[in-house]
Amino acid sequence: MTPTTTTEPTTHTLEVPGATLTYDVRRNDQSTEPPLLMIGSPMGASGFTTLAGHFAERTVITYDPRGVERSITTDSASESSPELHSEDLHRVIQAVGGPVDLFASSGGAVNALALVAKHPKDVRTVVAHEPPLASLLPDREAAQATTRAIQETYQRSGWAAGMAHFIAVVSHRGPFSDDFAKQPAPDPAMFGMTTEDDGSRTDPLLGGQHMINLTQFEPDFDAVRAASTRMVIAAGEGSEGEMANRGAYAVAERLGREVVVFPSNHGGFLGGEYGQTGDPDAFAAKLREVLEES
Repeated sequence: MTPTTTTEPTTHTLEVPGATLTYDVRRNDQSTEPPLLMIGSPMGASGFTTLAGHFAERTVITYDPRGVERSITTDSASESSPELHSEDLHRVIQAVGGPVDLFASSGGAVNALALVAKHPKDVRTVVAHEPPLASLLPDREAAQATTRAIQETYQRSGWAAGMAHFIAVVSHRGPFSDDFAKQPAPDPAMFGMTTEDDGSRTDPLLGGQHMINLTQFEPDFDAVRAASTRMVIAAGEGSEGEMANRGAYAVAERLGREVVVFPSNHGGFLGGEYGQTGDPDAFAAKLREVLEES
């Protein structure tokens, strides 16, 4: 296994319509491989520090999606969509020089599907890890109602209540019942969070741009199937039955592909970022194995 190595990133900004994007480049000028772009949504660049350290033999790019961390929008209340994120990614790839290999997790995997549909020449290989596409599930109406319920809890009661509701939903295994969305949200104190509402309603995870626009997006599968990009759909062995995991299997079915099982769970690549630790060594080894098959 390639040892974890720390390569100091250089930070860049890019002006795009409605936002200033910030991205980091860990450059390896000796590499003959395409740059490896790592994305989430709404997870930003700081979520990929551990994983990026496993790929010092390549140039690695990470970025903050618009409205997240350092990527500032001109209107904080504006909403984004997978199509808009895909155009942002297209511009970042143009700036760094493509095509790239792309590891895309969670909402980033949704945005990657939109990118490949519109700009297939930007990407050689996509590893789309657990896209939380409620829109594709057999129980889609109940799943979509459940994601709307999270947003409603957040808008009504604030961040802690919304986050507690989010945790309960994303950790649920199996189909959602028709009345799942109507069940009371859990008490934030159950997860060690305050019950106070600070009054803010700009969280990119719990607001409409993620809970609604990402989970209810319907990819252009005809365009994705027609693309020259190699598509790898990945799911965690430890998250079986969860909505994002089920989303991966639904995407794979629509593309006529087999799911590639990765170690750990939805955050398997995390090494302490955001207070979460998966199995980043094993996860990175699997990602390298998949990319080397290109």
